[in-house]
Amino acid sequence: MAKKICVITGANSGIGKAAAVQINQAGFHVILACRNPSRGEAALEEVRAETRSDAVELMIVDLSLQASIRQFANEFQAKYESLDVLIHNAAAFDVTQNEKLITGEGVECIWATNHIGPVLLTGLLMEPLKQSQQGRVITVSSKGLIVYPFLKVDLEDPEFKGRKFSVQKAYYQSKLAQVMYTYWLADELKDSNITANCIRVANVKIDIDARYPTTSKIARSMYAIKSSFSISPEQMAETYTYLAVSDQVSETTGKYFDDPTHIVDSSKYSRDQENIKQVMVLTKKYLQQQAD
Repeated sequence: MAKKICVITGANSGIGKAAAVQINQAGFHVILACRNPSRGEAALEEVRAETRSDAVELMIVDLSLQASIRQFANEFQAKYESLDVLIHNAAAFDVTQNEKLITGEGVECIWATNHIGPVLLTGLLMEPLKQSQQGRVITVSSKGLIVYPFLKVDLEDPEFKGRKFSVQKAYYQSKLAQVMYTYWLADELKDSNITANCIRVANVKIDIDARYPTTSKIARSMYAIKSSFSISPEQMAETYTYLAVSDQVSETTGKYFDDPTHIVDSSKYSRDQENIKQVMVLTKKYLQQQAD
């Protein structure tokens, strides 16, 4: 029997790489969908060495660029007929970023990478997901949204064109939009063989020297304190793996997971059907603009 296939975006480090190891060890063929070729190759070697498996491969995609996403989807479908699990792990969030960055396609980078990109990729891989016996789409949000209980997606200015840019606000807005997209997608696919669930990622230890080499000494000291209360990437990846492979959630959809045993609520705003509809109308405008 052919191995089931799992695509993990942003799998070159941290939780994504840890999940790639765990899901491969569960018997899946895992595709590391990474933006940076050299980092992706290094991660590929590490995952293969740790799993002692050749059922791991690298494919390149930049989630901030719709052209790159479309190319990735075409390359995937030229090679594979079905897709069993799609995990949207890649995200842009550089805590040292002070100025807004614009992609080559003219969209604010965090909004493009963290929300528009995953929505587009899911849509382009919908047919392979339908060919799976039971397809699964897993989106990723953040426990940090708890700090912003009244946050809303700015329907008029999601890219901070007319308001002061904040990397934190941009990031959490994009993650809020992903939660709402998950609810919408689960409803859209309720009569299909595909489920859609979201993970609320907690504080996870990172290599701050590698990730943010220009961070100040004060910030590093603050992170050291925060890190003492953080979990490891491998621990957080257990929730990814559970949602990807467990038979216990084969019919679970439209849920927000804190860990494998706890389903939590998102904000009241994010659960409102009219708000979800408005966010998806906005999202589709971005997809249509590039398609045209």
